[in-house]
Amino acid sequence: MSSDDNQRTAAVSSGAPAGVDGSGGIRAELPSSRRPPAQLGLWGVALLIFLAFPLLITDPTTNSIAFFSLVFMVSAASWNMFSGYTGYLALGHAVFFGSGGYALALLCEHLNVGGGWPSFALLPLCGIVAALIAIPVGVVALRTRRHTFVVVTIAIFFIFQLVAYNVGFTGGTSGLFLPLPPFAGNNNKPFYYVALTILLLTVAVSWLVRRSRFGLQLLSIRDDEDRALGLGVKTRRLKLSAFVLSAFFVGMIGGLYFDFVGQVFPNTAFDPLFDLSIALMAFFGGLGTLVGPLLGALVLESLQQYLTLSFSSNGTYLIAYGVLFLLVILIMPRGVVPAVTDLVQRRRLKTTVARPEAEQQLAGVAG
Repeated sequence: MSSDDNQRTAAVSSGAPAGVDGSGGIRAELPSSRRPPAQLGLWGVALLIFLAFPLLITDPTTNSIAFFSLVFMVSAASWNMFSGYTGYLALGHAVFFGSGGYALALLCEHLNVGGGWPSFALLPLCGIVAALIAIPVGVVALRTRRHTFVVVTIAIFFIFQLVAYNVGFTGGTSGLFLPLPPFAGNNNKPFYYVALTILLLTVAVSWLVRRSRFGLQLLSIRDDEDRALGLGVKTRRLKLSAFVLSAFFVGMIGGLYFDFVGQVFPNTAFDPLFDLSIALMAFFGGLGTLVGPLLGALVLESLQQYLTLSFSSNGTYLIAYGVLFLLVILIMPRGVVPAVTDLVQRRRLKTTVARPEAEQQLAGVAG
């Protein structure tokens, strides 16, 4: 197979056409047509629902569940920006989530920043701290390939958890406390809208990455890394860039999460269940898609919070949560969004094929 064929194969497998630039690399040719009005309308309706939700539903418990759902939507979408697009499954993003929380607590303590909007202004710094931590972590972990990479990220996660227990500036087992905002109590709307803003930024960046040459090269790594490397793709540099970008948003939302909770401890900051949760959410909705991780996080986190509140005394919520996930995996192993998309495309194809046959039959009857 020639190099041109290889490049076309990589482009087709990523879902976007491509050509060959002057340097012999992959050149993304993005479609000039805009997104269908129906899709834009759905995005607009979803945004209006999220904006109006805390105004229409004033129950503090329900608003807290909505806030936690937004937190995991950001985390799952950020994780998917690296793992879904490259095929490298990372199980150490809790490092960046917890680092964002510790960064915000330390910044508020040393800069004498109060809670509320002043602490919200420090969230981009939390993302930068997480991204800076991701650089050496990624340099070490991404020297390996897929299966070994998973093990390395787990090992790095436990190293950070152990360090948090034993160094002085994290407070050890006593943890750190964040300043209370002036609207503390039953008013969760500021936290909700800040989380929604971070979610919109994350989705926008993920969409831009997915449609850019950078995203096309990440998808070529996911499909066949050796072939992409042979075509001149700087695989290690691209993987590290996606890894750092993913860590930035996880660090931001981690700082906001622990600001909402009001305290950060090693066992909650570096929680292995966090990594498992966002990975399951992405797989549930559809790994590598834009909407899939968002849908998976919205459904699973909301359901988990509701079942925890309703059946936490006897563990029934864990059984129901597990059964739902197993049913989806068995029926739709690729995730909800790819399965629904394939179903819609098959129905459209049947309609397109059946329409000419019906026209021919009518023409024969008329003749």
